[in-house]
Amino acid sequence: MTRILTIGIAVLDDIYTLPMPITPGQKHRASGLVTTIGGTATNGAYAIARLGGRPSLLARFGEDAVGAQLRGMLEGYGIDTSLSLPMPGLATSRSTIVVEPNGDRSIFNRMDPDAPEDAPWLPRAVPEGFAGVLADVRWESAALRLFDSARASGQFAVLDGDRAPQEPRLVEAATHAIFSAQAIREMTGITHIGEAVAHYARGRTNFIAATDGEHGTYSHWEGRVTHHPAFAVKAVDTLGAGDTFHGAFAYALAEGMAIPVAIRFASAAAAIKVTRPGGPLGAPTKAEVLGFLAENG
Repeated sequence: MTRILTIGIAVLDDIYTLPMPITPGQKHRASGLVTTIGGTATNGAYAIARLGGRPSLLARFGEDAVGAQLRGMLEGYGIDTSLSLPMPGLATSRSTIVVEPNGDRSIFNRMDPDAPEDAPWLPRAVPEGFAGVLADVRWESAALRLFDSARASGQFAVLDGDRAPQEPRLVEAATHAIFSAQAIREMTGITHIGEAVAHYARGRTNFIAATDGEHGTYSHWEGRVTHHPAFAVKAVDTLGAGDTFHGAFAYALAEGMAIPVAIRFASAAAAIKVTRPGGPLGAPTKAEVLGFLAENG
């Protein structure tokens, strides 16, 4: 079974579903509430587990009730947390998420500002048996260390850049850096995603891409920019779609898929996810992705 190391933030999410759009300054009655796992790297790990992989998560958990509940849920979903020891005095991250009828979501997150950058249990190198690494930008020092290790060992190092990294070396250390549309626009000041990717990739040798929801993905590889169209689906809940894409992309690389095939596989996984409620828990199985691809050319 494919093993992938994921690094970043782990969050306990309270997801509220609204029957009508948000009106500022008004009280709203939710039609649904789900408490579940969350966080960029965590959602990616869940997507990997759903596809049949074996993800291990490196994240900063507190010794609090929220941390214990979150770890228990993660283990139940097939995400190994044994490499991450609870940190005394740390408050485990928690979010409130509001999903509107059109699938748009608003996220309110609290991450402990005193979370340490290092931990005595943090591996100095990627442990044996892992195909590669997937990391978000919430624990950059840990991601950088293990990206360097992965590259030195010939393994992939995928960066989930849902926002611009503070440590510029993180992008250089990644074998594949995939940003959100918002992040690539902020980093380049260019509105068109394809042009922004081309500009940002100038002078770089690693794979650079940006996802743009229903408008597809733009990638720069081997000297040219390619547009990969998204699948046309009716979105119900977009929460976790980008994270599902990154997890599926990392899984596809671990399975030996070529980049165009990996992007199409990841796009299909994200498309299926947005048609389902429940945030990241809508991530599909490998059989569902392959079936979707067969039906959609």
